[in-house]
Amino acid sequence: MQFITLAAHFDGERIILDEPFKLSPNTPLIVTVLPDAINGTDSPWSDTAAMGLAHAYGDHEPEYTLQDIK
Repeated sequence: MQFITLAAHFDGERIILDEPFKLSPNTPLIVTVLPDAINGTDSPWSDTAAMGLAHAYGDHEPEYTLQDIK
């Protein structure tokens, strides 16, 4: 199975998926707890994501041709 990201929330007792998704019993999961400030664009999470994108697509990134893309 490939990695899939699903939005969810904690209701005080359980972790609940925000959208229905079929999971088999005992499917292994990794849970990441996000800070409350994630709702705004000025959150530390957004800053971290922007830095990651800047690093991945920086000025020293080679230009790829259509032949390079699979």
